[in-house]
Amino acid sequence: MSTVSPSLREVLARRIAGEIILSSRPGSTMKKWRELFAISQISLSQTMGLSSSVISDYESGRRKSPGAKFIRRFVLSLLHIDEQKGSRFIREFAKLTSSPSMAVIDLREFPIPVRVEYLCKAIGGEVMACKEKFVKEINGYTVIDSRKAVEAYSGSEYTQLFGATTERALVFTNLDGGSLPMMIVRVSNLKPRIVIFHKTPPDEEAIRIAEYEQIPLIYSTAPSVEQLVKALRKLYRIALRIKLGKKRVRPPPKIST
Repeated sequence: MSTVSPSLREVLARRIAGEIILSSRPGSTMKKWRELFAISQISLSQTMGLSSSVISDYESGRRKSPGAKFIRRFVLSLLHIDEQKGSRFIREFAKLTSSPSMAVIDLREFPIPVRVEYLCKAIGGEVMACKEKFVKEINGYTVIDSRKAVEAYSGSEYTQLFGATTERALVFTNLDGGSLPMMIVRVSNLKPRIVIFHKTPPDEEAIRIAEYEQIPLIYSTAPSVEQLVKALRKLYRIALRIKLGKKRVRPPPKIST
């Protein structure tokens, strides 16, 4: 059995647990992580010491959201099974906790889930693909310089763009063409909730990949990267004020052009 450092194990455990707790559909998020670790319901339930039907009921939504103690057992069981197999997935997902490179312009986790319709209004966004699969909320965003990302990353290293949760928007700026960002998403093991192209409209290939991956693709007309980031940070501040009970829930103003 291959071992990993306790600190790395704890960071990853907190990451997975946090994403489940923040998710509007915790059962689906649990299923996603179980499948990413390539662990069956039966194997997981045996490790947790319960019936496989319990795991199935949570993942399908037949049971109410799991409590903190159950989520802790769930996460620790995933890590334990993977360690028994040589810690392959733990080592791969550990890259998610790496410090962002120069390719990342801005990366934030919203204090509360933010409605995508509010995000679109803030950045002048238009949905270009997967309108029927349009998600309602995201928990964070990453603004990426596409050219630097190509220079800095290869293969699974793209997972470093995901911050603390995959329930986020990947916002690609400084684009040379209309399909590169979706190719980046295509080769990544983890998928964002939505992808945003800034200033460069997605081409037919990008839309085709987005439809294939079933990831909504949004085109932002924000005048500059600076204004785009400013709008996103303002959305973050609004979410924080709502979290603290200092502001009513309402759409943010549209970005100025």
